[in-house]
Amino acid sequence: MRKALIYILLIVASVTLSAQGTVVPVKGAFLKQLQERDSVLVADQLLYGFRLDGVAEGTQLVLPELPEEQDMRLMYLTPWVMDTLKVTKAKEEGKPALLDLAGSVLITSFEEGLYELPQIALQRMSSDGVLDTLVFDPVRLEVKTMPVDTATFQPHDIKAQIRYPVTVQEVLPWLGLFWVVSIIVILIVCLIMMRKRKNDPEYVRKDPAHIVALRELDKYRGSQMWAPEKQKVFYSGVTDALREYISERYGISAMEMTTAEIFGQMKGTDVPEQLQKDAKELFDRADFVKFAKYVASEDENAATLPLAVRFVTETYQAEIVAEEEKEGGAE
Repeated sequence: MRKALIYILLIVASVTLSAQGTVVPVKGAFLKQLQERDSVLVADQLLYGFRLDGVAEGTQLVLPELPEEQDMRLMYLTPWVMDTLKVTKAKEEGKPALLDLAGSVLITSFEEGLYELPQIALQRMSSDGVLDTLVFDPVRLEVKTMPVDTATFQPHDIKAQIRYPVTVQEVLPWLGLFWVVSIIVILIVCLIMMRKRKNDPEYVRKDPAHIVALRELDKYRGSQMWAPEKQKVFYSGVTDALREYISERYGISAMEMTTAEIFGQMKGTDVPEQLQKDAKELFDRADFVKFAKYVASEDENAATLPLAVRFVTETYQAEIVAEEEKEGGAE
């Protein structure tokens, strides 16, 4: 907001108002409550001040001084505050603009009673040096307290906190939230248990060893695996399938053993001697292909997969016969 007032001390404190120019009585001092109600109560705050319309720009004002000592009856809470409400530009060039101004001070009272507020007297000096004093009519202020009916009034102790009964409408949302959270927790626990069982060997359902071995061997059918650059992959896959089968079927750690160690431990098993001999030749040939860069012939390649399949099926049939004989002897 544009500031149009320059606050300077124009009058020496020793000079009286009567000697400082014309005294101009002015009506229009206002008293406005900050808390709007029908009456003014103790400790209510009010704005007490004046309004000047059409003040030429450049006019200087000296506001009245506030009392230094205050009591509880009437207190000034703030110094004078000036506001520019409106600025009207002059129609003629060179003429000053006209300002609508309002000045106010915040007051309050802490005692009941009727107060005659002090009149507002401010000095005004125009831009051409004319000095006068504006005196606003004083305003009355009536401060009241809340009336108390002493005839029927009875003092009571401080009331305890009111406890309202719990209703069904208040309980239902919490009950629904409880069930939703419970279902979510149960689902999370079930998913965690299913994941653990899926990764736990005790809960993983395994196919029989011969089924797993035959499924792996079936991946290497076809003469396209016999090419010299693919023979290493072919023989490694076939022998690894047989190693896993031997580990599951006979409990031999075939995956970590050499060919000689594997067939050394298989001598005490139910595998026929000729089948062991043929399987050992297959493992030896695979070792040459993998480690000695040996290139097997087409006849050797063609006989490899049938021999591996025969080793699995014959040993599995021997296991079935042994179990049937065991059950027949028990009967």
